[in-house]
Amino acid sequence: MSRSELVLVAMIFAVAMMFIDQTIVAIAIPELERDLSLSATGGQWIVNGYLLALSALFALGGRLSDVFGHRRVVLIGVIGFAAASALCGATPTGDIGEAWIIAFRVVQGAFAALLFPAALAIVVAAFDVRERGKALAIFFAISGALTSVGPIAGGYLTEWTWRAIFWINVPVAIIAIVLTLRARPEDRRQPAPIDGRGAVLVCLGMGLAVLGLQQSSVWGWGSAATWLCIVAGIVLLGVFVRVELGTEHPLIQLRIFRDRGFSTDNAVLLLMSACFVPLFFFASMYSQIALGYDASNAGLYLLIFFGGFAGASQVGGRLLDTRGARIPVVVGCLVAAVGFFLWARQLTDLDLDAQWPYIVIAGAGIGLLLSPVSTDALNRASETAYGEVTGITQTVRNFGSSLGLAILGTILILRNKANIEETLGEAGAPKSVADRVAEALSGTGGGDAGRFAEGAGEHAHLFQAVQHDFAASTQTVFYVMAAIMAVAFVVALVGMPRGLAPQVQAAHDEERARSGTA
Repeated sequence: MSRSELVLVAMIFAVAMMFIDQTIVAIAIPELERDLSLSATGGQWIVNGYLLALSALFALGGRLSDVFGHRRVVLIGVIGFAAASALCGATPTGDIGEAWIIAFRVVQGAFAALLFPAALAIVVAAFDVRERGKALAIFFAISGALTSVGPIAGGYLTEWTWRAIFWINVPVAIIAIVLTLRARPEDRRQPAPIDGRGAVLVCLGMGLAVLGLQQSSVWGWGSAATWLCIVAGIVLLGVFVRVELGTEHPLIQLRIFRDRGFSTDNAVLLLMSACFVPLFFFASMYSQIALGYDASNAGLYLLIFFGGFAGASQVGGRLLDTRGARIPVVVGCLVAAVGFFLWARQLTDLDLDAQWPYIVIAGAGIGLLLSPVSTDALNRASETAYGEVTGITQTVRNFGSSLGLAILGTILILRNKANIEETLGEAGAPKSVADRVAEALSGTGGGDAGRFAEGAGEHAHLFQAVQHDFAASTQTVFYVMAAIMAVAFVVALVGMPRGLAPQVQAAHDEERARSGTA
């Protein structure tokens, strides 16, 4: 194994924890609620606290990795993430339990925000620009697939103890540390003042905006608190942009957005993330509620998606290296839009045999574009700013994910309540029962179908009828996903420059010149 390949393996292990953690915890929430006697919103904050810290601190984490050295920051991130995971697993069962686990989930998110930009910057620096697309295709394919491992691993580990879903991160972290020390990736540092004012503004702005989006399903879109958080967050981000443009050493060099390719890359990332990350939530709910799968088989349902994703990501990486990002990104957006549309048409049949070809197509579309659009953005940055640019792209991705979850989640809730109340009302069930079942189905992301049936009380036999209603509600969400990817296709078609990024083209020209001289 070459040194660069060892670096790639080490960084995949380093980020594995945070990708698995995105989905593994949601599966264990029912067990956590019972064991720790969580409040009504405690389970939600165990999930959201992590995502909130991650979203708010990504930009700062990317800048810190450039200033203090990528290898050093990766090791700090891995150690801190593993320590926070161990402390989550050691949560006491007394009155302090809820506050304890939420606090250390926030700490997990903070260290993840340090870890990922630095790890991705190390992979970028380890490979020549002509081979970078293929390397990052492997990185994104494996790390993306690890997201689907969460429900499978969570289902099995919680049968032993929910604490194991956190403790499993410790041995993974040890492997990542050993491999990183053995690979010894370059640890370039670019000493510069840290823009404290910008850091505070972007953290508060992203934090408030994402908080409002996350809590919209609880507070409601008619709540003043929801809109106050979102508007205040957007205003602070606007102030951040103004401050950064006038700062000598800004946290983020916003002038990079003048590059049309970079701006288009981030626009496509925002739109794609509004579908890609929420997909795990909605597909997991659909497979458990509508198809009646348990948590472990729900993970296997998601693996079908990665059957298309993994293979297409390799094709996308090779096209990026030879032809540039435009072809795989434009085609990927179109394929994903078609895949989500065809998948949506089959959801109400409740038949996996009819769905799986279209699940694979949707996965192939996302796989084809994810690595090229992310790598193209990095290829348009200077070598001294890989961490900073990664912080930008990951902030965009997380904001897109939060936006998608909020909007698509609201669509699901409204459609589901209307469908279920109509079905149970026609069957003669009291409105109170219909409301209770609709609330149970619309307001959760984990557990198995049996849990929801219990919400119907003596009318539990009617649950089979509302499974189809939930499938119809999910179908609406997937049609919206198809529309979002169609918009991404138009954005990519209009905005993506043709050919290779300047940095990559220069490397190819230099190689041809050397070959001609030889």
